[in-house]
Amino acid sequence: MAQLKEGDQAPEFRLPADDGKEIGLRDLRGKPVVLLFFLKAGTSG
Repeated sequence: MAQLKEGDQAPEFRLPADDGKEIGLRDLRGKPVVLLFFLKAGTSG
Protein backbone atom coordinates (compact mmCIF):
# COMPACT_ATOMS: atom_id res chain seq x y z
CA MET A 1 0.00 0.00 0.00
CA ALA A 2 1.33 3.44 -0.87
CA GLN A 3 2.06 5.78 2.01
CA LEU A 4 -0.55 8.49 2.46
CA LYS A 5 0.15 12.15 3.11
CA GLU A 6 -1.88 14.35 5.42
CA GLY A 7 -5.09 15.34 3.68
CA ASP A 8 -5.07 12.34 1.28
CA GLN A 9 -8.28 10.38 0.91
CA ALA A 10 -8.07 6.93 2.53
CA PRO A 11 -8.38 4.01 0.11
CA GLU A 12 -11.40 1.71 0.38
CA PHE A 13 -10.80 -1.31 2.60
CA ARG A 14 -12.97 -3.80 4.45
CA LEU A 15 -12.58 -5.24 7.95
CA PRO A 16 -14.59 -7.66 10.11
CA ALA A 17 -17.19 -5.96 12.32
CA ASP A 18 -18.29 -7.03 15.80
CA ASP A 19 -21.35 -8.80 14.38
CA GLY A 20 -19.24 -11.03 12.10
CA LYS A 21 -20.12 -9.10 8.93
CA GLU A 22 -17.65 -6.96 7.00
CA ILE A 23 -17.68 -3.17 7.01
CA GLY A 24 -15.79 -0.81 4.74
CA LEU A 25 -15.15 2.90 4.51
CA ARG A 26 -17.74 3.14 1.74
CA ASP A 27 -20.37 1.93 4.25
CA LEU A 28 -19.51 4.85 6.55
CA ARG A 29 -19.64 7.63 3.96
CA GLY A 30 -21.08 10.82 5.46
CA LYS A 31 -20.43 9.68 9.04
CA PRO A 32 -17.53 10.74 11.28
CA VAL A 33 -14.74 8.12 11.19
CA VAL A 34 -11.63 7.90 13.36
CA LEU A 35 -8.91 5.44 12.34
CA LEU A 36 -6.37 4.34 14.95
CA PHE A 37 -3.25 2.41 14.03
CA PHE A 38 -1.03 0.64 16.53
CA LEU A 39 2.42 -0.87 16.03
CA LYS A 40 2.65 -4.58 16.68
CA ALA A 41 4.78 -5.32 19.75
CA GLY A 42 8.32 -6.45 18.96
CA THR A 43 8.44 -4.84 15.51
CA SER A 44 10.46 -1.91 14.24
CA GLY A 45 7.25 -0.13 13.23
